[in-house]
Order: sequence, then C-alpha cells, then structure tokens
Amino acid sequence: MNLNEYLLNFSQEQDPVLQWLQKQTNLRTNHARMLCGPVEGKLIEMISGMIRPKNILEIGAFTGYSAICLARGLKEDGHLDSLELNDELEDLILQAHEKAGLQDRITMHFGDAKETVGKLKQEGKMYDLVFIDANKREYPEYYNLVFDMVPSGGYILADNVLWDGKVYQEPVPQDAQTQGIIRFNQMVKDDPRVENVILPLRDGMNLIRKK
Repeated sequence: MNLNEYLLNFSQEQDPVLQWLQKQTNLRTNHARMLCGPVEGKLIEMISGMIRPKNILEIGAFTGYSAICLARGLKEDGHLDSLELNDELEDLILQAHEKAGLQDRITMHFGDAKETVGKLKQEGKMYDLVFIDANKREYPEYYNLVFDMVPSGGYILADNVLWDGKVYQEPVPQDAQTQGIIRFNQMVKDDPRVENVILPLRDGMNLIRKK
C-alpha cells in the first residue's frame, strides 16, 4: 500500500454523486487526472464548511467535482460562481450539479476566466472564498484580479502549487506552467497583506488568508 492508497482507505469515502461524477469524468474526458478526487475534495468541502462562506468563486471547474465539494459548505443562502473555459463539459457539469441538488446554488460561467472575473468585479461581487484551479501560467494574474474581491478575513485556495514537484526540482523547468506557479508562490510569500501555508496533499494546495 502506498501513501495515496492509505489516504483513500482512511479518509471518508465519496458519496454516490461524487462516485458517479468520477466515473463519468474517466469515461467522458481525456484528462481525468485533473479531477481533484476524494481526499482533496473532502478537504476543500471541510474548509468551506469551517468558513461558511456566503459567496464562493471557483476559477477552473473541469467537470464540476470541486464545485460540489465547495458548495456543500456554503451558508444556507450562499451561492457559488464557477468559471470554466471548456463549454463542451457543460452538460456533464450541469448534470452533476443537479444530481447533487446544488443546481440552484451554483452558476456556471463559460469563457476566458480573466474576462469573466473582470465582469464579476465590475458588478461589485465579493467572495469569502476563492478557489483557483485553472491555467497555471495565469495564477499570478488570477491572484491580482480577485484580491480586492476578497474581504479581510477571507480565503484564497490555490491548487496544484507543487506541480508534480517541478517547482523544487534542480534545475527548475522553464516551461510557462511551472514558472507561473513559481511566480505565484513567491508572490504570495512576499505579500504582507496575507498569511499562508502550503499543504503537501496530492499536488499541493496553497491556503491563503487575507489579513
């Protein structure tokens, strides 16, 4: 038994909806590895439940697994805005939201994330919790875009911040995705407006709290 198997065996099992979605993601997409999965999914569900956010922004939905986990921690009248570039996934995402009974609490926005965040910002939207899991090269831009949309005491979660260990390899890979994550992690570390910790679960998550 390896570490990942141990974590799966001794963490709470997925409920039937998430089991279904994981299976459908494997059957209907070519990038099932992008799914956050049961252990990380339960972590973000519990983090959301501890924060009890009124509003959540998710940048990068994939097939909707993480949105379901996050939305389960919302306040009773809370809402989640979920952003996804690939509109070919829309049917699966909406089907998953409906199976989870969350179709009225999650709004999908398809298109370029930076443009959508800009529109939401113009509308005056504020979010107690932001989850970033989209184009890795653009993490620094996402951070700058959403920062003023998060109140003091609010949280930003950024996934994949260890990027398969590439961020601490020697020599460090020079591809745009790795360099984007490196810039992002350094930006957060150097930002006096926040406190943060990187959790080495799966591919790494940066938990950031705005002071």
